[in-house]
Amino acid sequence: MGEISRLAALVDTLGGARVLTVGDVMLDRYVTGQVDRISPEAPIPVLRITAERVMLGGAGNVAANLAALGGSGPFVAAIGDDGAGNEVKRLLNDLQTITPSLAVDAGRRTTQKTRFVGGAQQLMRADIESDTPLSGDALTEVLDFASAAVNQDLVVVLSDYGKGVLTPAVVDSVIKAAHQAGAFVIVDPKGHNYARYKGADIVTPNKKELHEATNMPVATDADVIAACAHLIASCELGGVLATRSAEGMTLVIKDEAPRHFKAEAREVFDVSGAGDTVVATLALSMAAGADPYEAAHLANIAAGIVVGKSGTATLSAEELAHAVHHQEMNQAEAKLKGLDHAETITAKWRARGLKVGFTNGCFDLLHPGHISLLTQARGACDRLVVGLNSDASVSRLKGPSRPVQSESSRAAVLGALSAVDMVVIFNEDTPLRLIETLRPDVLVKGADYTIETVVGADVVLAYGGQVVLADLAEGHSTTNTINRLKS
Repeated sequence: MGEISRLAALVDTLGGARVLTVGDVMLDRYVTGQVDRISPEAPIPVLRITAERVMLGGAGNVAANLAALGGSGPFVAAIGDDGAGNEVKRLLNDLQTITPSLAVDAGRRTTQKTRFVGGAQQLMRADIESDTPLSGDALTEVLDFASAAVNQDLVVVLSDYGKGVLTPAVVDSVIKAAHQAGAFVIVDPKGHNYARYKGADIVTPNKKELHEATNMPVATDADVIAACAHLIASCELGGVLATRSAEGMTLVIKDEAPRHFKAEAREVFDVSGAGDTVVATLALSMAAGADPYEAAHLANIAAGIVVGKSGTATLSAEELAHAVHHQEMNQAEAKLKGLDHAETITAKWRARGLKVGFTNGCFDLLHPGHISLLTQARGACDRLVVGLNSDASVSRLKGPSRPVQSESSRAAVLGALSAVDMVVIFNEDTPLRLIETLRPDVLVKGADYTIETVVGADVVLAYGGQVVLADLAEGHSTTNTINRLKS
């Protein structure tokens, strides 16, 4: 199963996963309307308000994303004894799969960010907040809530917005408790001192935060990898997932090869809360059994969806599944190459020391016999190219009623298989020109041929290549399948 197929299967399991979230919750308020004139009192726009909405922000948006994806788990934070705090309580209780434990600190104000939006343009943001570190009874409550919850969950998220909940005592206590329970810890960090997150398994800074935390350049892939490696070594972290906006993401795990994820090509409407979506998807995926690379890949796809929405948005598991399947189709289509491009790619593969294999066929109505052939062919090489007869070629070989599926459909199906690395359509009756151009190291056909009857075998053997006759899976034939359907 290819990685995209595994991701699609993973989305279906997110609903059974649990995550503990601890951090700074806030209230995001959006005041929207129309701007038709400038104020006579000052050179500022007059916003005629038409609607207001509130939603969870900060760690609350992580919880909202977890719930939207079908996940569940405890939520630990602190609020003030005020109207905004009551709104936060109500919104958290509306997330039916999230169990909130909120310490109420009468001496602080619940963080509230109010955005004034005219049309699609944000005009101003007004913040009410308290960022003094928690202390006294409120601190004790948060520590007690977190320590009681951490043993129940596979993944713990610390969502740090610098509003005072994640004091050094809370961070240290939760990470130690998580490790004692065998739980994985993800931190969405704040500030410059990442040593306070010592022991965390993954931290998720954006590019600006990565630069500020390391004082190192982050302009190129190599720069980002070096900065991530520095954080891992100097702060005793397990790994860093650097979110890089239009450049995608880079995941660096200690003692493992780094991996880059390209940004999903979508129109960016609003990046508010996209980092919360990344953290929630990453955590929930790992709680569902994904490895960090699969989880980061899924988080990258999720981020590409929410930046196209307004406000601190969430996405559903259905939306995520659709995006994964769309990427799977794009990936399959991307494997289809013209002969000139295919020649360039195979030359690069060979220059890297990779063994290039080749097989061919009509592949009309893919069946287990085809899968067996392709699996054996891929097992004989490092990269497999499939020559696919065009529609016209199939009609000449099989008759006017064939193919059943068009060449584009057949190419898409082949491209979706993890065993296939490239598909090249040819219009001739045989793939000889492809073989002479691509010069495969291994030529594979079914065992119903002999080496003498395999087209191109003499060419491949002449330059030192290998011809492999793959075992046949008996009882499978496209022609027989079509005949059974007719009868």
